[in-house]
Amino acid sequence: MSQAPMTLALAGLTFLLTVIWGPPVLRLLRYFKAGKAIRLEGPQRHLSKMGTPTMGGWLFILPVALITVLLNVTPIRGLTLLGRSVLLPILVMIGFAILGTIDDWQGLIGSTRKSGLSVRAKFLGQVFLALGAGVGLKYFLQVPEMFLPGIRGSINLGIFYLPIVVFIIVGMSNAVNFTDGLDGLAGLITATAFACYGGIAILQGQIYIARFCFALVGAIFGFLWFNVHPAELIMGDTGSMALGSTLAVIALMTGQWILLPIIAIIPVSETLSVILQTSYFKYTKRKYGEGRRVFKMAPIHHHFELLGWSETQVVQRFWLVSLLSAMIGIALALV
Repeated sequence: MSQAPMTLALAGLTFLLTVIWGPPVLRLLRYFKAGKAIRLEGPQRHLSKMGTPTMGGWLFILPVALITVLLNVTPIRGLTLLGRSVLLPILVMIGFAILGTIDDWQGLIGSTRKSGLSVRAKFLGQVFLALGAGVGLKYFLQVPEMFLPGIRGSINLGIFYLPIVVFIIVGMSNAVNFTDGLDGLAGLITATAFACYGGIAILQGQIYIARFCFALVGAIFGFLWFNVHPAELIMGDTGSMALGSTLAVIALMTGQWILLPIIAIIPVSETLSVILQTSYFKYTKRKYGEGRRVFKMAPIHHHFELLGWSETQVVQRFWLVSLLSAMIGIALALV
């Protein structure tokens, strides 16, 4: 536990670095006219966000990668070796960020503007990266495969582990992507979840993972400096896919991934709302000849907007739910 003060101090360091280099990043994105496209069928108040610089995920990804590599090295006879436990989440974060950047950029240029990568291409890219992460988790890091509250020791999942890893990483990557629809929402939710898993990692003695988590929390807060309403910068798929996949990897590394639907209750709810809305619409269209909807609009944060909640009300209330769920998740991890 003596490592906790330094671990928490990393959050302050990455926060400062992110805030300091935020303005140059904004100028660069504006120079390349990397403006966000807005869904016309969405809430009309969102039209004011048209053209807001996107791909802002690099604002927090690069400082975290740099600081984590520099401060999580162990001197051995004059050489420096990176703690291998932290290498995997960094690689996953950068890999998904690159995939998200390609998608964001494709949505800004040429005939594909506003559409980005095809769903199939994006999905295959996510599966490929997730499978690589699964191999690293199982055969190189040999992480505990699953902990259950109230049961001592880890549970071996055998051949089922890799498919579960791919499902969790791809699912969470898309879940946070769905959540990234309001100013500050995805950042606040993921920062809370990373802080939660950072605490769990400290309790498990995984200090490298804890440092990484809190460094990322600080950088996300730095990003929120520019992303809170009204946002000057949007993380885009670059940031949302990177955060979601990295959160999944951290949960898997702690073995407490079974608690992810609780700790990350908002992204999971956002995903379920999209699945339910789409499935019900297709079912009613096939049965009645007219598609019907469960929600006014999905993901579910738009539903509450169309009910009359302001954007800041949705973000604040969803964050309160996320905080409570994170506390429940930590309590269950201690059982």
